[in-house]
Amino acid sequence: MTDLILTPNINRADDFYAELLAAHEGLSKDDSDALNARLVLVLANHIGDREVLSQALKAAEK
Repeated sequence: MTDLILTPNINRADDFYAELLAAHEGLSKDDSDALNARLVLVLANHIGDREVLSQALKAAEK
């Protein structure tokens, strides 16, 4: 079993954050929410490990 990484682990995190904000620019609230949902599903599929995904859900609920 792999543990969820909760420490900073994104290369060029500020660049990613700017890219994420740019992807939402000009979207309605509904379209922005839909983009977030699709992104979560794409990343969850990439992770693939159900235990890690469960850990992530629990961490996000806090």
